[in-house]
Amino acid sequence: MTKHWIEQWRPEDEAFWERTGKKVANRNLWFSVFAEHVGFSIWTLWSVMVLFMGPQYGLSAGDKFLLVSTPTLVGSVLRLPYTLAVAKFGGRNWTIISAGLLLVPTALAALVMRPGTSFGVFLLVAAIGGVGGGNFASSMTNINTFFPDRRKGWALGLNAGGGNLGVAVVQLVALLILGTAGAASPRLVLWVYLPLIVLATAGAALFMDNISSVRDDRRSMREVIREPQAWVMSFLYIGTFGSFIGYSFAFGLVLQNQFHRSPVQAAAVTFLGPLLGSLSRPVGGKLADRIGGAKVTLATFVLMAVGGALTVLASAAQSLSLYSTGFIVLFVLSGVGNGSTYKMIPAIFRTKAALAIADGAPEEAELLKARRLSGALIGVAGAIGALGGLFINLAFRASFSSSGSGDVAFYAFIGFYAVCAVLTWSVYLRGEFARSSRLVIAGAGV
Repeated sequence: MTKHWIEQWRPEDEAFWERTGKKVANRNLWFSVFAEHVGFSIWTLWSVMVLFMGPQYGLSAGDKFLLVSTPTLVGSVLRLPYTLAVAKFGGRNWTIISAGLLLVPTALAALVMRPGTSFGVFLLVAAIGGVGGGNFASSMTNINTFFPDRRKGWALGLNAGGGNLGVAVVQLVALLILGTAGAASPRLVLWVYLPLIVLATAGAALFMDNISSVRDDRRSMREVIREPQAWVMSFLYIGTFGSFIGYSFAFGLVLQNQFHRSPVQAAAVTFLGPLLGSLSRPVGGKLADRIGGAKVTLATFVLMAVGGALTVLASAAQSLSLYSTGFIVLFVLSGVGNGSTYKMIPAIFRTKAALAIADGAPEEAELLKARRLSGALIGVAGAIGALGGLFINLAFRASFSSSGSGDVAFYAFIGFYAVCAVLTWSVYLRGEFARSSRLVIAGAGV
């Protein structure tokens, strides 16, 4: 192994894993989590910046929903090139670059965050903040290559959950500043994050590694988009991660507009959703490791439909406490579903590899192919799934414009979760289809 480049990586070899692999993989995981955590905070920065933007900024509720939707869209689009960047530059090298890029939107936000700035300028700076959304895809693609299949659910869940916590943490930072310095001090949030970005960049440079076997592999993305399972998993991820990130951006604005909460009152509640949703993601991965990703995902979508119905009932009763509870339940369930769907991705390709090996294909080549395609699909599903966050915010914007509440949006979300539940059951759990597709074998975790 040359400095920061690993030439031979065999995580499925238990002797190699116990002797060398586990220590190296865990070190890369923790620094990846930190960099991704900061990236999520910057991606969702404008969900808290709008809390500081009172009447003097001259923005309507629709303007604010559009402002928080924009980085969601940009981050979603960037996830595809960010995934490819791991193969082009190496996981460690791209983590250094992507973490360092976070300095740009953070510094620009500090420059423009004042009354009198035009809405167009705010929109442009928010769009640049979308670079933080790309970090997730490259981080997950990179970490996927480090861990053996039997540990991917927990590792990917921990990596993603630790990153997702950045949403809750930036909201807690904003709550602290709103409660102490007041709404006139939004730049204090940015001064907190500038040194953290520097630390994340330095940590990646000093302590992370690249794996040579995933470099210069540009075929994986083209291969994986021809795989029908890629589109099924991407659709399901819209329902899980799209819900998590969309609700993270929208929760505070919904409480302000539907229940007339002040920014401090809204922030005091909204951080709980992303916090619990982030913590539940590794739990979803762990459950998927034990009982199967598809079973956990199916249960998650059924319960998310119930959670959506709870918010509609709470809205009719004008019960803030019940409404907030329903919203937080949706966060927790989306986190569980995030962990279980990402466990399903490597399990699908691991199963395909096992079947090919049983038919006489070379084992090492098939396992490497499974890791390559898993990483590529993690990027594709992450990009498409994140678009769900855009749809959720646009749905809320349209719902409040037409009816003055979020009820219409929630009716749409309930219907979508029902479709996701049926799709999960029909593709991954219905016996005849699963057997004919040769995707479910004992212990595959699908």
